[in-house]
Amino acid sequence: AAGMFLRLLSDVQWRAANVKWRRMTCSRRSTSSTAEPYPVSLPAQAQVVICGGGIMGTSVAYHLSKMGWKDIVLLEQGRLAAGTTRFCAGIVSTARPVSIELKMADYSNKLYQQLEQETGVKTGYVKTGSISLAQTQDRLISLKRIASSLNVMGIPCEIITPKQVAQLHPLINIHDLVGAMYVPEDALVSSANVSLALATAASRNGVQIHERTSVSHVSVQKGRVTAVETDRGQIQCQYFVNCAGQWAYELGHSGEEPVNIPLHACEHFYLLTHPLKEPLASNLPTIVDPDGRIYIRNWQGGILSGGFEKNPKPLFTEGRNQLEIHNLQEDWDHFEPLLSALLRRMPDLEALQIMQLVNCPESFTPDMRCIMGESPTVRGYFVLAGMNSAGISYGGGAGKYLAEWMVNGYPSENVWPLDLKRFGALQSSRTFLRHRVMEVMPLMCDLKVPRWDFQTGRQLRTSPLYDRLDAQGARWMEKHGFERVKYFVPPGKDLLDLDQSKTFYKPDWFDIVGSEVKCCKEAVCVIDMSSFTKFEISSTGDEALESLQYLFSNDLDVPVGHVVHTGMLNEKGGYENDCSIARLSKRSFFMISPTDQQVHCWAWLKNRLPDDSNLTMEDVTWKYTALNLIGPRAVDVLSELSYAPITPEHFPSLFCKEMSVGYANGIRVMSITHTGEPGFMLYIPIEYALHVYNEVMNMGQKYGIRNAGYYALRSLRIEKFFAFWGQDLDAFTTPMECGREFQVKLEKGMQFVGQEALLEQKQNGVYKRFTMFILEDHDTDMDLWPWWGEPIFRNGRYVGKTTSSAYSYTLERHVCLGFVQHFDEKTGEELVVTTDFINQGEYEIDIAGQRFQAKAKLYPFSSLFTHRRRKDEEELSGYQRE
Repeated sequence: AAGMFLRLLSDVQWRAANVKWRRMTCSRRSTSSTAEPYPVSLPAQAQVVICGGGIMGTSVAYHLSKMGWKDIVLLEQGRLAAGTTRFCAGIVSTARPVSIELKMADYSNKLYQQLEQETGVKTGYVKTGSISLAQTQDRLISLKRIASSLNVMGIPCEIITPKQVAQLHPLINIHDLVGAMYVPEDALVSSANVSLALATAASRNGVQIHERTSVSHVSVQKGRVTAVETDRGQIQCQYFVNCAGQWAYELGHSGEEPVNIPLHACEHFYLLTHPLKEPLASNLPTIVDPDGRIYIRNWQGGILSGGFEKNPKPLFTEGRNQLEIHNLQEDWDHFEPLLSALLRRMPDLEALQIMQLVNCPESFTPDMRCIMGESPTVRGYFVLAGMNSAGISYGGGAGKYLAEWMVNGYPSENVWPLDLKRFGALQSSRTFLRHRVMEVMPLMCDLKVPRWDFQTGRQLRTSPLYDRLDAQGARWMEKHGFERVKYFVPPGKDLLDLDQSKTFYKPDWFDIVGSEVKCCKEAVCVIDMSSFTKFEISSTGDEALESLQYLFSNDLDVPVGHVVHTGMLNEKGGYENDCSIARLSKRSFFMISPTDQQVHCWAWLKNRLPDDSNLTMEDVTWKYTALNLIGPRAVDVLSELSYAPITPEHFPSLFCKEMSVGYANGIRVMSITHTGEPGFMLYIPIEYALHVYNEVMNMGQKYGIRNAGYYALRSLRIEKFFAFWGQDLDAFTTPMECGREFQVKLEKGMQFVGQEALLEQKQNGVYKRFTMFILEDHDTDMDLWPWWGEPIFRNGRYVGKTTSSAYSYTLERHVCLGFVQHFDEKTGEELVVTTDFINQGEYEIDIAGQRFQAKAKLYPFSSLFTHRRRKDEEELSGYQRE
């Protein structure tokens, strides 16, 4: 048998199912290779054209047809499910650290469970459960954090001992384990058959499916999809969905208007064996051994085992267009470390006969999260790709969310962590992607402690002060490709130690950040915040004001020189963006948004601003360096440098004026610090940045000035109850839910987007409330720290999760921010959350399975803080005023 040519059994299964599928859909006269290739001609037009017949394309088609859209054509360049889907290991695993991914996987699992019954196509679904092994205490902590999330989502899950692992899977060597996580409802499927089942159901619902049809490019007119060109003619359409897997990048760039889809393929290896003497039971749990970098599942009584090696091999960087993925070369030398890990974990396999080493491409993305959503540059062009080897786990859920997005205009969950618009053009350089995926693939198994950073593709976007700050001990993190300072290592500190310190407990930078915070409160600090997204919107007449008044929730018709803190809301009243807008003149506005809003906010405004030649919007992010001067002495430094009175009478809070600083003219100075502390933001034309920075540092010496980073900023803003977009606020949270009603012009009789939803909330109450928690019985030195995403319990019942947290050096306590919901104990129905409900509960925060008591607050009492805040700064922070 060993000498015979060994076919993948999944191939044989897949071909059989494919023949059956064709019979069922009657879209072929014959399945033999001599058949005429195109028996059915393509339609001239359709509402939706989906490119790619793998798990993603078929899932989107299935869910769109379920939601009532019937005029859909799915095109596949080879045969259905013949790409990465066919080679997928078929493990459906819900143990995911990111909440939205967890929800997608949970939905997929439930969908696949009933798919065979619905379609008559055998999917090979077996509920086996999965066991994630921990060889170290840190790994066990990370599993406990995931287990906390799974449990509150209603997914059964438990942390088990090595002995219990041996009982569940007798062949596993448990000697080096400290514990494990058992998820009994995880499953195995034949991924190609799941895809064919989805296609069968879609086709019964009216979706037309055409194989052996390749898309050459997508036609675009006036920024909208109009047609798809194929090798069999044109199809006019309103929507195009790119589910082309590893070819998604190339397909995106083939159109008249390029769509950037940053993903890159790597080779992925797994091993297939003949059945054991005593074949493995079909319901034996799947083993995930992240410290050994491998996974092991039962396969036809034998073993399927693959993994994520430390030295991955990127593929097709030049873009080689193979139709189906014919099995790539075996590479035993490359697989050897994973094979050794397998034999260590299952020593009894030594004598097992190997059937084949499978090598198939998998697509990875720059941040290990999949890519979905509408293109920021082309309306009607949707993308679902880049699954980072979790395609079968996400397939059902991802297809559902994308279908909802297309039909309703938005999905039913916050999918921002997966949105294509979190990337800019800068992430789609082939060199960047090749280097980044070589880091990403090993990271699939690496232990990710809080606040870890990618090492590749760095120093891409930098402030002009980068070298200057770096020389002073700056330690960097990256956001949207922009380098930002975490903190500054003082001279004489052991730098190496600090860079290596990775922990779930009190970090080594604790005292450093503490001294930066102290300086912000007592003297003056400088934080380079150049990464902020900055737009200028102006018009020849009143068009700018009129348009912005409709698109933003706060009143922007303020005197020139005033700064307004406002949300950019969607129809449901949720925050698409949270920003500050300065009125520079009667007809021009300067808008400051979070760093990762650059693509999303631009697209949102572009699609909604009137197409008017009198109205211009310019992205000026790169034109200005932003310095944040925080602290009570900021006013002294600035007044000495500008020779202008900067007292509160001349320069009230939330004010903006152009002034000279040192020799430099045209500096936009705003009395706002985004932290609730006194101080100023300086927006400096880029060529003056170094001069102004040097002047500020020299002048500030006598006031005890020092550099600070974003960790200090985070601590300050969280203890003052400031919500940040992307962490606390998202498209599903409204101003009413986080005490920002005073930033909304509800009483002024002006129409704006989201107004109806907010009026309804004002009348009926809110179903979740942004709350501050101060941990009570938590030992900062000895206990695990909260980071974000920890479950919140009220009177022993789960009510929500934390969205951000930090140590408050003022309160000498940990502070967590998060949303609290109220569910009826009997029915589980959502109820209105009142002030009394918040104030009358006993709260606990669950950190990796351990609960800590917490005090809930809807506004921080000023007595908690030792110094008085300026009243108007306080108004900015969005406190509840009950």
